[in-house]
Amino acid sequence: MSTVDHHAAVAAETARFVETVKGADLATPVPTCPDWALSDLIRHAGSVQRWFSVLLRQRLQERPTSRDVELKLPADPQGLPDWLTDSAAEAAAAFGSIEPDAPMWAWGADQHARFWARRMLFETLVHRADAELALCISPVIDRQLAADGVDEFLVNLPFAVFFAPGTAELRADDRVIRFSCTDGDGDWAVRLRPDGFGLEPAATAPDAAPADATVQAPAADLLLLLYGRLDRTAATVRTSGDQGLLDLWFAHSAF
Repeated sequence: MSTVDHHAAVAAETARFVETVKGADLATPVPTCPDWALSDLIRHAGSVQRWFSVLLRQRLQERPTSRDVELKLPADPQGLPDWLTDSAAEAAAAFGSIEPDAPMWAWGADQHARFWARRMLFETLVHRADAELALCISPVIDRQLAADGVDEFLVNLPFAVFFAPGTAELRADDRVIRFSCTDGDGDWAVRLRPDGFGLEPAATAPDAAPADATVQAPAADLLLLLYGRLDRTAATVRTSGDQGLLDLWFAHSAF
């Protein structure tokens, strides 16, 4: 289980996001989110935080039928950074209203309230990186957070088909891809089967299946790679094995 304090990390990542965009031209295009400007990126991040906060306060027990949320958007787009700060405050209040272990509907693997805090963290962190990339700033991501984000992505991706339909194409005849951090602990083995895909036991376990393809990178770069913010030809990324299998993965794992 993750040892990251997801509640505190949401607040910290939001503060970094706000610091990045405050005073910037909010019409700046965001290359990693085509057709979006910084204003769209901020609006999306804050809207997600506010929606997740509503789900937490309602202790939702089944899939919601609507995503309608009172966003309280500012009349002036220049107020969006402060609005994002307020969104994080709403999230903090929602976190305080429910125990992390409380049973709750979630679209991913973990059917507890803690799912939403973890998911909110990586929505915020990845979009903070998007903002920095748009402003020609190299994102710096804490290694422990990044490794937790890789785990969160790989654990939940098999459940994401309803909003990431391309994942339905991640099928193969029992082929294994190993993802490894080169700057510390962190190994994951994903098996693609004819009927789906999912994580295997730890890639470093004695009985772990041999990998048909491997992807190795520092944790931060591995996280950005999985989210499509970094290309696998980057200097910090090493791949080996069946490149066709990796082509399949990266073509259909967009989140």
